[in-house]
Amino acid sequence: MVTKQTSVPQGEKEKDKDKTRRAKPRLSYVVGSLDKILRRRMTDALAPHGLTLAQFTAMSVLDARGQASNAQLAERSFITPQSANEVVNVMATRGWITRAADPTHGRILLLELTDDGRAVLRQCQQAILEIEQKMLAGIPDDQAAAAQNCLEMFVRNLRG
Repeated sequence: MVTKQTSVPQGEKEKDKDKTRRAKPRLSYVVGSLDKILRRRMTDALAPHGLTLAQFTAMSVLDARGQASNAQLAERSFITPQSANEVVNVMATRGWITRAADPTHGRILLLELTDDGRAVLRQCQQAILEIEQKMLAGIPDDQAAAAQNCLEMFVRNLRG
């Protein structure tokens, strides 16, 4: 018995390879790419204001919480306690935050934004808002809200 071999034309093989190469990227890859792009854009937007991304995050945390210890600030800013010390020292030197003893624990210092710190933060928040608006261009509000809800759920799922 003779079997007939069929040959796939060269062009078809290339199309199959292209399909494989153009496979939809994993969600984790897309999120990682977005993170990298956002970090770069945010860093560039904050630089003219004299702020690093770590400082902006820390100031945003203090703005939302009112006061925080160095350890709390580090945890909520996604940085190590050692990095938080460096960030806090720079912000204190620039007059953007104050340090005061915690009335319930003598060894803990509570950090708080100053009026100058709030003013710098507001300028930077506007710059970050512009980046977010560009990112969300063309996306209906309900879809943007749904995407944010999903991302927040991803964070909760992976933290827990």
